[in-house]
Amino acid sequence: MKEIDILGKTFIPYIAFEEIEHAIINMANKIYEEYKDEVPVFVGVLNGVVMFMSDFLKNYPGQCEISFLKLASYEGTASTGKVCVQMDIPVSLEGRHVIILEDIVDTGNTLVELHRILTEKNVKSLKIATLLFKPDAYKKDLKVDLIGLSIPDKFVVGYGLDYDGYGRNLPDIYQIKSY
Repeated sequence: MKEIDILGKTFIPYIAFEEIEHAIINMANKIYEEYKDEVPVFVGVLNGVVMFMSDFLKNYPGQCEISFLKLASYEGTASTGKVCVQMDIPVSLEGRHVIILEDIVDTGNTLVELHRILTEKNVKSLKIATLLFKPDAYKKDLKVDLIGLSIPDKFVVGYGLDYDGYGRNLPDIYQIKSY
């Protein structure tokens, strides 16, 4: 891994795919142990969750269903503080065990809105699993049930995470370079 440039910003190597993969396998196994006698619905938040959700599902040994929704709260490298729904979940979740799969939880603004949306759908149970968690940035009371990796409050790209739409396709995660 080497430094990369995206839209004039420099990013340095941070988390190699092998470490990401290990965290995902552990997450899939933990969730399976809890839901092995159920058919949970995994809900992913587009677009960032695509790589994580794909690899998670490849490692989840049980029966499951999937769905997606699209929310937006970022401009450039900062959260706007406002969350808007760009695409809602197209299937009924009423009476279902639902696990939110998030690529990253930082401020928690998106997560709180997502939790509100799903709670209104009368789900049987609702859990939150995130690949990346920024504990120093998280200021909400909502419990995150499963965390793959905790990271500092620095902007990251790669493995589904982007900077203004770029960098999602990188297999590793990069951190913005501080000067």
